[in-house]
Amino acid sequence: MPDFRQVVAETRHRRHDLHVHDADLVQRVAASTGLSQADAARVVADVVAFFAEPPEHFVRRRHADLKTYGMKNPEIFALIGTELGDRVVAAPALSDRQLRRIVYG
Repeated sequence: MPDFRQVVAETRHRRHDLHVHDADLVQRVAASTGLSQADAARVVADVVAFFAEPPEHFVRRRHADLKTYGMKNPEIFALIGTELGDRVVAAPALSDRQLRRIVYG
């Protein structure tokens, strides 16, 4: 079986490597989508990396994204608070004040 080691994200501080250990999941994705094993491994690695994003990064990214649509902070913080609880591995509940501190320091 090929090695499914993928570089999934790079930041200016460190590089994150992900090793896809669950070959059954990769095979299932390949079979259900028609992707090759290598492409299925990349998809699985990308999804895992998306959900492994630290809550602080998620909050900053979502805040910036929602600001571009003209939303105001009270709406944004309420939405982000809900979204954090709905993630596959939910982050702890954060108050509006904690969310503001993440965004603005």
